[in-house]
Amino acid sequence: MEPLIKWAGGKRWLINKYPHLIPDKQNFTKYVEPFIGGGSLFFHVEPERAIINDVNNELITTYSQIKDNYFQIQERLQYLNSIHSTETYYQIRKEKPIKEIDIAVRFLYLNRTCWNGLYRVNLKNEFNVPIGTKTKVILDTDDFQKASQVLNNTRIFSGDFEKIISKCRENDFLFLDPPYTVKHNNNGFIKYNEKLFDWQDQIRLKKAVKRAIQRGVKVLVLNANHESIKQLYNGVGEFHELERASVIAGKKENRGIYSELAIKCF
Repeated sequence: MEPLIKWAGGKRWLINKYPHLIPDKQNFTKYVEPFIGGGSLFFHVEPERAIINDVNNELITTYSQIKDNYFQIQERLQYLNSIHSTETYYQIRKEKPIKEIDIAVRFLYLNRTCWNGLYRVNLKNEFNVPIGTKTKVILDTDDFQKASQVLNNTRIFSGDFEKIISKCRENDFLFLDPPYTVKHNNNGFIKYNEKLFDWQDQIRLKKAVKRAIQRGVKVLVLNANHESIKQLYNGVGEFHELERASVIAGKKENRGIYSELAIKCF
């Protein structure tokens, strides 16, 4: 199924162009994704058992509410669809809801109507992405009921990736798509990611991957196609250089074909 959330760095292109890197759900026991983001691969696989995690609390609250209160979320988004405007957008952007259902509705509304589905906060932890050009709050691809069903057998966490990886057991499938950071690199989006995930986190991740492999876990890591990443994962799995289109840039001339690295360990 199509994911309900748009996320920078989403992996719909991976599903379409490189399906051979993704194991069939009949060939693993449990699906584990510590950096869930928009969950493109998770919702594509529709695993029977899963663990998902992210450090973004609002994102994880939204998944939990889709799991437990999908119908209410859908109804409220339909209402917001009928009143969507620039004034409505900036009014909701200013709000600071406390109830989890309100957090989820606000998150989904802003995700669908902000610029390029980008999630960004300022130093006060306030969402500050401007309104985008999309006007639909309810999408033709939406299936909140099915998303709730997929999430029904899923344990949902918000915390550090190492704790989640430690929950993997033999024959589980661990999919890792961390924020892309590399050693000695000052490149735009990658530099922004360093606030969330620095080079020491990359080293911690590699060590956690090696421990998981030793336990018999099937691992697929996506990362920046950069020499420092290749050196870090030297001797760990098979390297596959992948091409993807970039659409996140504001100017059309800055969009193009980019390369990412897949490290397959099964």
